[in-house]
Amino acid sequence: MIHGARLPGAGRQLTDDYFARQHGAGARTIWRITRMALRYRWHFALAIAVTLIGASFFLWIPRLLGQGVDQAFTLIQEGSADPAAVRSLLLRTAIVIVIASALRGTFGFLQMFLGETLGQRVAAELRMRFFDKLQALSFSFHDNVHTGNLMSRGISDIEGVRMFVQQGLVRSVYVVVVVVASAALIVAIDWQLALVSLSFIPFVAYRSARLRLELRRYWLRVQELLGALSTTVQENLAGTRVVRAFAAQSYEERKFTREARNVQRLMLDALAIQAQGGSVMSFAFLVAWALILWLGGVRVVNGSMTVGELTQVLAFMAVMQFPVRMIPFIVNSVARAHSAGGRVLEVLDQTPAIADRPGAGPLAVGEGVVRFDSVAFSYGTVAALRNVTFEVRPDRAIGIVGAPGSGKSTIANLLPRFYDVTAGAITIDGVDIREVTVRSLRRAVGIVQQDPFLFDGTLRDNIAYGHPDATMEQIEAASRLAQVHDFIAGLPEGYQTEIGERGVGLSGGQRQRVALARTLLLDPPILIFDDSTSSVDAGTDQRIRQQLAAVAKGRTTITIAHRLSSLRQSDEILVMDAGEIVERGTHDGLMRRNGRYREIFELQRLQGSETTDAGAGGSLRPRAGGGEDVPGGGEEGQ
Repeated sequence: MIHGARLPGAGRQLTDDYFARQHGAGARTIWRITRMALRYRWHFALAIAVTLIGASFFLWIPRLLGQGVDQAFTLIQEGSADPAAVRSLLLRTAIVIVIASALRGTFGFLQMFLGETLGQRVAAELRMRFFDKLQALSFSFHDNVHTGNLMSRGISDIEGVRMFVQQGLVRSVYVVVVVVASAALIVAIDWQLALVSLSFIPFVAYRSARLRLELRRYWLRVQELLGALSTTVQENLAGTRVVRAFAAQSYEERKFTREARNVQRLMLDALAIQAQGGSVMSFAFLVAWALILWLGGVRVVNGSMTVGELTQVLAFMAVMQFPVRMIPFIVNSVARAHSAGGRVLEVLDQTPAIADRPGAGPLAVGEGVVRFDSVAFSYGTVAALRNVTFEVRPDRAIGIVGAPGSGKSTIANLLPRFYDVTAGAITIDGVDIREVTVRSLRRAVGIVQQDPFLFDGTLRDNIAYGHPDATMEQIEAASRLAQVHDFIAGLPEGYQTEIGERGVGLSGGQRQRVALARTLLLDPPILIFDDSTSSVDAGTDQRIRQQLAAVAKGRTTITIAHRLSSLRQSDEILVMDAGEIVERGTHDGLMRRNGRYREIFELQRLQGSETTDAGAGGSLRPRAGGGEDVPGGGEEGQ
């Protein structure tokens, strides 16, 4: 993500200092991830049991090797030993060591498999929780966080958590067991050599702590840059037509290359630090090994230690070498889990701004009277509505008009509680919408937006999105009301036609009509049309309005439109300006007033908006399916 971007629910900058304060230098984050793994108790317990068994076979090998060497030397020193007996002894020892090694390898495989599957289960749970949280978070959250940043958290950051569970959590148990057990067995052989052999461990521990702190900073920055990189890719793909229209491919390539190289540089730096730390730790280990060989050799010569015992000590040192070499990888996984896990958990810790209040019940729409009572609303510090009051009934349709930014769409967003009012209240049949469940409210309020979003799939799936079990008869009836059935029926595959990502295969007007059919299929008692026919020609708009007039009977209807002809039949028209209602009345009454409404009407008449498409500003040509749509609405995808 871009450094310094804000998550609105938290109100904190996403910086390294934030994670240090919030997660206690990573301890809280790591503990929370560990608790998630512990929820799969039997899986986790089996992984640990297999790890312990595998470690025990690994630790058994030096004992077998040392005992075999001592027994062979004893037979040789007696002088009367049969060479065949010595060879037989060594062969038996070798076979037992091979068996122990095979068992150790088998349990090592099981350890890796169980650790990996445990990591995958934790990652899958995190992905589902992360996705569910994104569904629950309000529009105010998504307004302030880049989609690419969230994608980075939901993919690469969760992958970092998975690596920690597999490497840092399960393998760390193996490392601790092998190192502690090896140290104890060396102490049992010779405590003085044990002190020498373990002298490098404090150095390794210190270096590991330093390494973790350094890597944590690097991985935090890497995750942030990966978020920014994902944002660049997402914006480039979503705005590919703008990029091509302005011949800006070279600019986008340079921008992506610059960010990709920044990620590469930081990752290489992190890997270099990890490799350097591993080399230093290995060097310290080899120095300790050399000292053991020298001091142990002197003891063997003096007769205070057998060759087999020295062999055991050296073998235990060799056994510890592998866990010691794993320490940098474990530290790296912990550091990455701290930064990546912190970013994921920060989203999971967000409190949705829009949520059901305690005791909220389902909305039961009776008469369907919607009232805005002295409503004010602000996007952050920017005021969008001020003291807005009006009432709409099933027998009294309301139309809203105003310049862009006057607050029209904000009204449409407040009624289904996409946002909560800053002041005042919105009621349905006298019940504050904040006192009912969000789900029941949104099932009762159908909204058709100016810029509808269609999913990649068939036309049928998009129209039936809110009602997957709808019959074809119901889908076709809703499509006829939206004046899109004839167009769909004329396609080779009809309602099974694939429309492409975001409905790229359709024009702007066709997308609006499909979205309109999608809302009408739900049959909601309250309807909001937010400039929902702005991309269709005036003739199609008139036919849609005539159909909707029949549909709207007995329903509470709010129509927001740019084309004033769409509002002429409204019982009351509200004229918005700078977030306030500056005029209200019928079309004829507002025309006689010679105010802002008449000014808009005269301007549209001069522009021809009352007879052609609103705001098109160019020649229109017929499209398949009847009517005319604004140019450039999707021809590229057809």
